Amino acid sequence: MMIKKEGIINSLIKMIPLIILSITACAKVGPDYRPPVMEMPEKWHTGLSDKLTPETDHSDIVNWWKSFDDPVLEDLIRRAVANNLSLKEAFTRLNEARLRRGISKADQYPTVSSSASGTRSHSSRNSSEMYQAGVDSSWEIDIFGGIRRSLEASDADLESANASLNDVLVSLTAEVASNYVNLRLYQAEMDVTNSNLKAQEETYEIVTWRFKAGLVTELDLKKSEYTLEQTRSQIPALQSRIDQAQNRIAVLLGVTPGMMKEELSNIKPVPVLKDAIKTGIPADLLRQRPDLKKAERDLAAQTARIGAAVSDLYPKITLSGSIKVNASSAGSLFDSDSLTSSIGPSISWPVFRAGAIRKNIEIQSTMAERLLIQYKALVLSAVEEVENALASCIYEKMKETSLKKALDAATVAFKLSRMQYVSGLVDFQVLLEAQRTLLSLQDQVTQNEGQITLNFITLYKTLGGGWSPDTTDM
Repeated sequence: MMIKKEGIINSLIKMIPLIILSITACAKVGPDYRPPVMEMPEKWHTGLSDKLTPETDHSDIVNWWKSFDDPVLEDLIRRAVANNLSLKEAFTRLNEARLRRGISKADQYPTVSSSASGTRSHSSRNSSEMYQAGVDSSWEIDIFGGIRRSLEASDADLESANASLNDVLVSLTAEVASNYVNLRLYQAEMDVTNSNLKAQEETYEIVTWRFKAGLVTELDLKKSEYTLEQTRSQIPALQSRIDQAQNRIAVLLGVTPGMMKEELSNIKPVPVLKDAIKTGIPADLLRQRPDLKKAERDLAAQTARIGAAVSDLYPKITLSGSIKVNASSAGSLFDSDSLTSSIGPSISWPVFRAGAIRKNIEIQSTMAERLLIQYKALVLSAVEEVENALASCIYEKMKETSLKKALDAATVAFKLSRMQYVSGLVDFQVLLEAQRTLLSLQDQVTQNEGQITLNFITLYKTLGGGWSPDTTDM
């Protein structure tokens, strides 16, 4: 038995250099992947001269929310990244891709299986026993690179899943920040409404006193009353928006809606950008935007699948070997005379399926062509989104100074009109118009402040902020 075992082992050892040489000398069939080249503009065509700088240091884009210097916002984003369920789901997809890559990698190595059986038969004249045991091994020699192409596809799929995870992270941080800003905006609107309600209550008291004194008609009294109640009616709607924003933040943080109400009930100002925005250059999008990275990796995976499909046109060579023992009793199972072995290559070649294989190659190639078109379209859309976000930042910011000047003037006008109304110099309609104008401008200034911050958040999202491209796996 030892002689036969040593002979088999020696034969395998002698074949190993030949096998390694045959594999290393083999070229992979199918196209080699080359990332698509996209012509990107050298700079953005719009920009805030005092706010935007084409810095190449991406640390400000990675943690863009820190530019608002709001500890509450920073804490909410930290908790969302740790507990958000959509992000956890993306993690499971990444783990699935990693496991599938492991299966593809395992195809490069030999498979070994073992078996054992024993039977005993009886008849009226005699009885017999038969025992068998064996080890079988097979190894497909990847001469034409089909297995390696499949592994390339799995590698690209894994990187695509990682990019998808980072894309969820980008959306998550932006959504948490947007809902937080909306919450502060609604709270600011509530504060403005309550302030106006108090002023209108004072006006109503003045009109009531003047009506009782016979200085004005009931018409002025009713105008003052419906203006007061109209303002009061806005409070429930604002409170509903506040509750909805709090509930949305709770869901993003992975907690039950309603549980954030007490924590976020304290009124704080709308966060304002403290630092200049580092936009980078358009070419940075290809590196910074995870959705573009995912599209590019999907294209790489599909290109590798073309090679895997092409390899089906060629013969597949498998090296097989087996060691078996047969004996009539369990005690003699491992006697040298019961040992048999075999080793040798086998070849299979789908000669009569070439038509179907070529159609599959065409299908895989067409899918790659479609993914290339999708990638190019996505790049153009990404540039458009940034340009639009920059434009929104510019024009909303331009409104800020004028609106604040208008508000200051309206405040003075309201105070003067009330003084003149009390003195009987103007009628109530003048006071009412001044009050309505003040309320409208207060609302516009508040909305403008919140929209400026929301536009900056959108800009950071379109730039791909919220994750680090230097981190290949999370």
